[in-house]
Amino acid sequence: MDSQLDNIGEAVRRILDTIPPDVVLIAAGKTRTVEEIDAAIQAGVTHVGYNYIQEAIPIIQAIGHRVSWHMIGHLQRNKAKLAVQYFDMIETVDSWRIAQALDHHCENLEKIMPILVEINSGNESNKTGVIPDAVDELVHRISKLKHIHVEGLMTMGPRFGDPEESRPYFKATREVFERIAARHLPNVSMRYLSMGMSNSYRIAIEEGANIVRIGTKLFGERQ
Repeated sequence: MDSQLDNIGEAVRRILDTIPPDVVLIAAGKTRTVEEIDAAIQAGVTHVGYNYIQEAIPIIQAIGHRVSWHMIGHLQRNKAKLAVQYFDMIETVDSWRIAQALDHHCENLEKIMPILVEINSGNESNKTGVIPDAVDELVHRISKLKHIHVEGLMTMGPRFGDPEESRPYFKATREVFERIAARHLPNVSMRYLSMGMSNSYRIAIEEGANIVRIGTKLFGERQ
């Protein structure tokens, strides 16, 4: 186990050395143990992402707020209350209903939650996210809510295959990002473009990503 934890530390340092200093590395923690997450944090990770709230909660409770916790998986409306209790940023807002639910629960907690709007950049019917043509209207509606704050966009892109195949998805998301930023909407500050995973993060950074979500490249293949 110790050598595995050492490997995680080396992988974190290697990636932090190879990405620009203004790019946020999110360690994607799905299926990883507290010890593995802790090894990544000790090596310099300051942001950790989870796909599932139920899986994240015990890890967050064990580790606490030494790091910033990101929700990076699809969020169901009935989990919105837990999400705002435990996470520091929600990266996967993809509907008005989920935005309203988050706003309501944040109001009860007297907190303002930074969010990213998830884009379905390939218009794929099997993927979550807002299609690019519908993003402007959704962001405009969310901008009127008081307790969530739009800070950018997130997209998945293809998980496998040639990383170059991700480039059009990332370009399309960047174009939407710039279009919305140019509108200077109230309560919207387009700061973050979250794109790219273990397979494609280098391409994502070339296309403007300043958040990358990396799991396998840090922790090794999932068991």
